[in-house]
Amino acid sequence: MANMSEADIPQTPSESAWIRFDRNELAGSFGDIGTDLPLIVAMIPAAGLNGATVFIVFGLLQILTGILYGVPMPMQPLKAMAVLVITQKIAGNVLFGAGMAIAVIMLVLSISGALSWLARAIPRCAVRGVQFGLGLSLASLALKDYVPSLGTSGYVLAAVCFVIVVVLWGNRRVPAALLVILLGLVYAAMATVDWSTLRIASSLSLPAIEVPTWDAIWTGLILLALPQIPLSLSNSVIATEQTLHDLFPQRAIGIKKIGVTYAVANFFASLLGGIPVCHGCGGLAGHYGFGARTGGSVIIYGTMYLALGLLLGDTVDVLVAAYPRPVLGVILLFEAVMLLVLVRDMAGDKTQFTIVVLVGAIAFGVKQGFLVGLLTGTAIWYFWKWRESASQSSAENLES
Repeated sequence: MANMSEADIPQTPSESAWIRFDRNELAGSFGDIGTDLPLIVAMIPAAGLNGATVFIVFGLLQILTGILYGVPMPMQPLKAMAVLVITQKIAGNVLFGAGMAIAVIMLVLSISGALSWLARAIPRCAVRGVQFGLGLSLASLALKDYVPSLGTSGYVLAAVCFVIVVVLWGNRRVPAALLVILLGLVYAAMATVDWSTLRIASSLSLPAIEVPTWDAIWTGLILLALPQIPLSLSNSVIATEQTLHDLFPQRAIGIKKIGVTYAVANFFASLLGGIPVCHGCGGLAGHYGFGARTGGSVIIYGTMYLALGLLLGDTVDVLVAAYPRPVLGVILLFEAVMLLVLVRDMAGDKTQFTIVVLVGAIAFGVKQGFLVGLLTGTAIWYFWKWRESASQSSAENLES
């Protein structure tokens, strides 16, 4: 897969650093919060989870990922699983079983070489379509659900945040995300936080190891893991590898490593009472878009969750639920924009760009659309290549 040019992706002299802590890494650390926080907060009561444990495990996984990769590639909740848990109130033991099941599946795919084969076989235009579809989905979520959530005051708050991001976009001296997050904190402190419900944890709450039962693993596989796999293969693994090549062409991070860390993270999350997680091209784009260039942003992001879980215990979900969703919506919207602009390198080829738009539309509008779109785009690409080869052969035969 070809990489984007230097003109497409801005570079800085210090981007060879593995881990750095500065204002830009801090700003970039909030680039995926719009996706993560609402899902985590909604999953905790729906599945009867321990809020402190969820935050501690999620934070630890972020920190370890930042150290391991050295680029701003965070962990995210598994979205298909999260939606099913939230809407169907699936119990926590089944969720942990699903995490174990999908960990085993992804590990087998990675070690066997199946993931590497898929990465070679699937054309880049189909992967771009998945990125495009995810960008449309995130933008829709931001504009339809998040921004309108607080009524008139929410619209005003979102508008101010939007202007801040536009004016300061790309400014590495005054990162936009820091001002936006600070504004959200001020609004929450004044309008939405119920301070009487918050309390500092009386004792240190650390996750305990508990192995899911075979029944929980089997039920989790059927109810949660199988619906999640198509989205994970397309967005969490294949599209993430492409986005890494786009944003960090100097880093050789293969799809096998992405699959293995996905599997290992879910193995430990299921044992420790955490929610199942994945990598994702949206989170990577979000961190990068708001200024992050190293694993430092992911470490900062994880430390925030870890500290909240340790300090506030079971009341942590009460605090984060009070954060204004319109602010998260603006962050989510610009995360979507970062994904949408990646399709620019397809604009010069009519056939490939058509496949990108088609795959994106399917991913956005069809149930299990990420898998359906990926398969459809790949099939069209190979059919077109076959037609092109057949036409060329016919022309050569006529000439001879």
